[in-house]
Amino acid sequence: MTLFNKDLPDNYEGEGIEHLARLIRRQLWIQILIALVLGVALGSWLSPEGGKAVAADTAYAIAEWIKLPGTIFLNMIQMVVIPLVISSIMLGVGGNGDSDNLKSIGLKIAPYFVLTTTLAVSIGISLALLIQPGDYVDVEALMANAATTSTPANTSTTATATSTPGSIAAVSDVSLPQRLSALIPTNITRAIYEQSMLQLVIFAIFMGLAMASVPRKRVSALRDMVEGVQEISMKVVGWAMLLAPYAVFGLLTEISIKVGLDVLLGMSAYVGTVILGLFCLYLSYLLIVKFLAQRPVLAFAKAVRPAQLLAFSTSSSAAVMPLSLQTAEEQLKVDDSTAKFVIPLGATVNMDGTALYQVIAAVFLAQIFGVELQIQEILLLAVTTVGASIGSPSTPGVGIVILATVLNSVGIPAEGIALILGVDRILDMCRTSVNVTGDLVACTVMQRWA
Repeated sequence: MTLFNKDLPDNYEGEGIEHLARLIRRQLWIQILIALVLGVALGSWLSPEGGKAVAADTAYAIAEWIKLPGTIFLNMIQMVVIPLVISSIMLGVGGNGDSDNLKSIGLKIAPYFVLTTTLAVSIGISLALLIQPGDYVDVEALMANAATTSTPANTSTTATATSTPGSIAAVSDVSLPQRLSALIPTNITRAIYEQSMLQLVIFAIFMGLAMASVPRKRVSALRDMVEGVQEISMKVVGWAMLLAPYAVFGLLTEISIKVGLDVLLGMSAYVGTVILGLFCLYLSYLLIVKFLAQRPVLAFAKAVRPAQLLAFSTSSSAAVMPLSLQTAEEQLKVDDSTAKFVIPLGATVNMDGTALYQVIAAVFLAQIFGVELQIQEILLLAVTTVGASIGSPSTPGVGIVILATVLNSVGIPAEGIALILGVDRILDMCRTSVNVTGDLVACTVMQRWA
């Protein structure tokens, strides 16, 4: 079974993976890049702040229709995220009886994830303080644009982001023991409804361990059912990927219409800082592959490219899990049990790219609002970002919501989220690619350390 060969075995029934393989062979990345360029061009031409080809109301109405394939695409991805995460972790943990191996990996992967997230936050803070992206922005133009992009007619992400600070204030009153005990879900239905991904991961780990401890023949029906759920989820992801180029075109067109090319260019210092930080983190990953995993760097970079592309397209680490698993097992030669444990877990708790983005965004908004960060506040920002990024849902747009937690911790107005909302989709795509890369790097390291 392989993802990249054209001929699959006759007895292979993994239609979801096979469909993704066909998409990769169709040079999907070229289609997405073309869609990106065309979307920005058309949106800039239709934007009231740009070409003024049509009236503002007409342009915004057109944007909603052009965005429709992207909305459908994202909804399809989010629809299967939870069953995909739960089934993958259960199969990874309960797929074999080697509990000692799982215990060994578990004890090593937790501090590894914390260390890489801390590295990402350190890179982000250093670059933001060095470049000072807030000094290059026309604040008045940005404020005027925020009034437009934060209207109810915009995206649902805005409403979520602006409603988050109140709930975060309530959560901050909860003691640490209460937070730790709350990690174990008392009501799995409620955890699914609230998309509490860390609770769902812990639930799946318990179910997987229990499944591994029961005689295999007694849980064979359950194992077959979980495998079926995973395969069906991957099939839906494959269907969603048919819309990927149209989704990218629609989402980028809508962003460009509502933001305008001038504002996009005005935010170039901020966008450039985030992308530079993500690139530095990617180089750090390659060093980890070279010295900790002792793997050829170029071979690794080539192997993970398809997964990075899919992550860029979907903005969802969970949606990339099928491809990440295949890449780890077939291309990186990681053991099946290790890959099925690390990849689903990493898709939920290993958000290095998101953590880096959050600290740069926080420092950028502090510069915009004239909030001077002292050393103790910078340290608090780093600790909060590491904690907030762990367990955040691996779905599109979640970084902008989690950012409210970070802003609240250092006294930066959470309303500033509206200022960066216009370019968040582009950065979301970039940071998700880095998140997925980090999961695959973790696989290679755990394979050597196991």
